[in-house]
Amino acid sequence: MSADQTYIIIGAGQAGGWTAKTLRDQGFEGRVVIFGDENFPPHERPPLSKEVLLGNAEKEICLLWPPGTLEDADIEMRLGTRVSEIAPDEHTLTLEDGKTVAWDKLMIATGGRATRLPVEGADLDGVYTLRTIDDADAIRSKMTPDATVLVIGAGWIGLEVAAAARKQEATAIVVELADRVCARALSPEMSQWIHDLHVRNGVDIRCGVSFDHFEGDSRLQRAVMSDGWVIDCDIAVVGIGLTPNVELATAAGLATDNGIIVDDKGQTSHPDIYAAGDNANHPNPLLGRRIRLESWENAQNQAICAAKAMLGGEDSYAEIPWFWSDQYDANIQLMGLPEEWDETAVRGDRDAGEFVEFYLKDGKLEGAAAINNPRDLRFTRRMMTSGKTFNASDLADPELKLQKLLKG
Repeated sequence: MSADQTYIIIGAGQAGGWTAKTLRDQGFEGRVVIFGDENFPPHERPPLSKEVLLGNAEKEICLLWPPGTLEDADIEMRLGTRVSEIAPDEHTLTLEDGKTVAWDKLMIATGGRATRLPVEGADLDGVYTLRTIDDADAIRSKMTPDATVLVIGAGWIGLEVAAAARKQEATAIVVELADRVCARALSPEMSQWIHDLHVRNGVDIRCGVSFDHFEGDSRLQRAVMSDGWVIDCDIAVVGIGLTPNVELATAAGLATDNGIIVDDKGQTSHPDIYAAGDNANHPNPLLGRRIRLESWENAQNQAICAAKAMLGGEDSYAEIPWFWSDQYDANIQLMGLPEEWDETAVRGDRDAGEFVEFYLKDGKLEGAAAINNPRDLRFTRRMMTSGKTFNASDLADPELKLQKLLKG
């Protein structure tokens, strides 16, 4: 770990921040530089659609560490600075202003960007995506009690925006192309529970609806669906997914496929370039396939593992994915990424809004989704990695402790 080496990190989000912090924590004495295109120190994004949008906290809550922490660790931060090109063979990168910077090892933690709708009127004032701190500030300022908020997409971000709008007493309308909310992540029964949660709180949800275009003079006034249905609205938030930022990597000749291809340590197809976070497509032996994760836990832990690998570490990154969302009085948590299952088991009281839904295939636990029941969900990760098989009737029996099933 030579003190005359330069390690550069592109991206000042969660993965970028944890890469830099870990390099120093592991004793690296060389130069560490973070380039971030946002004018904000390393931060996490989950609070943007939760506490910040709800008005319960200011944007500073997103900071990973108190101000000055990284500077005190002699980590250079070049914020509001965009990298335009990476030259792997030369071990240099070029900034947007034309300056060239040399590096010994490089981390690409560029994350992703909110996918936009390529439709007429998408550039009107009042049409937003929610990905950055500036996005959250702008949306929150428009969520007034007399506003009508249209949300396009009934995934996690879209539903959290709808919940925030209702808390501000705004009118909330959600349209979704699929036939149910969160269709890619949840069973039909769990989708219906969350759908009903929003309806009870005053949200108008329409599934199976295809969007066509926005209309307005200089700012958004209405949205038109493909069947001609017109929605008068003051703002629209497009929440239809995330596009990984792989353009720099692709142009540099690195292997990409739904993200930047990395190994179990975060190393790309170039030995001195690493990637971690929302833009990294990595092998997960626990799930038996490659995945690209868009989660807080992955951005942090994968970056920590990759930073250690940059210093010669041999640890592999392999974790069961975990996600969470807060909507109204419901804490929703998911463990695993089940693609298919042949049996489900519900533990707890679905009607009371405190239960876990387990997904099994041939007796093997593939994942679980919980509503207001983190206590039982926390055992799911251990059960999934135990190699054991389980009976659905046992999982559904509240008299049988999950610890006992795990040990049995």
